[in-house]
Amino acid sequence: MSGPVPKVLHTYQNHLLDGTRWQEFVPRDDDVVITTSLKSGTTWAQTIVAYLILGTTSVPDINTVSPWLERRVDALDEVLQQLDAQTHRRFIKSHLPLDGLPFHRQVKYIVVGRDARDVFMSLWNHHTSYQDERVAAINAIPGRVGPPLPPPQQEIHAFWRDWITRGWFDWESEGYPYWGNLHHTKTWWPYRTLDNVLFVHFNDLLVDLEGEIGRIARFLGIAYSDQTIAQVAARVTFSAMKQHADQLLPGAARVWKGGPTTFVFKGTNGRWKDVLSPEELALYAETAARVLPPDCARWLEHGRAALTF
Repeated sequence: MSGPVPKVLHTYQNHLLDGTRWQEFVPRDDDVVITTSLKSGTTWAQTIVAYLILGTTSVPDINTVSPWLERRVDALDEVLQQLDAQTHRRFIKSHLPLDGLPFHRQVKYIVVGRDARDVFMSLWNHHTSYQDERVAAINAIPGRVGPPLPPPQQEIHAFWRDWITRGWFDWESEGYPYWGNLHHTKTWWPYRTLDNVLFVHFNDLLVDLEGEIGRIARFLGIAYSDQTIAQVAARVTFSAMKQHADQLLPGAARVWKGGPTTFVFKGTNGRWKDVLSPEELALYAETAARVLPPDCARWLEHGRAALTF
């Protein structure tokens, strides 16, 4: 890898995130970081990588094998001990934009993107399905920076207006009450051609699952056969992941009403077309034009079919 190394410019700390926890992370030469804004296929990508790296046929407990390092609800010492004890190649989850995540040349980064309008529909289900006790627990964790996570809104159009026009952090202009969705992809976009960065799109996983698994395997330097890729693909279809959601996400019932099948919900795109008005879609277009370079906006909406890089 050559060229400038990305620098941390902002500190992301709120009700869910504490980006400073990455300062305690000691990378190994073969580590993998899987990063998305949220609701863009994070768990999907983690599960694909789990099957490729672990070589298992058993459904992985994804939060155990691939912890979310900056999540405040998990004690940092325990997460670091968990990672230190792992003898397999490590693959860590992050929702941090690149301007808040320390970048290591020896680490491989998989950046997963999705059309913001589809992200929103998935996020609406996620946000409104929180158990009341979970929201209270998130807000009660000592050391929170800034306001608490607001209680789930029950009106989707108000939630959309806030999410697409309001930032949680001063340097963001969308993503409330979490963090910037478009901003996340924007920060990674200039580094998409680095040899340790791979961009994967939700649409492409839907359209060509085996092909995208092959891309991920090649990027990670994992030898594979067509048979192996087909077997992994069969295990990570949406229906297979929903069927095994209890094994994939044990303990999810403490977080969401309906448990893990609420988290692994639809796995489809385009539901926003029946929900968002022309005026609401205009808000999206305005924000996307303000935040994203045009080629990045096209990629987020369409995936690899929109451009080649």
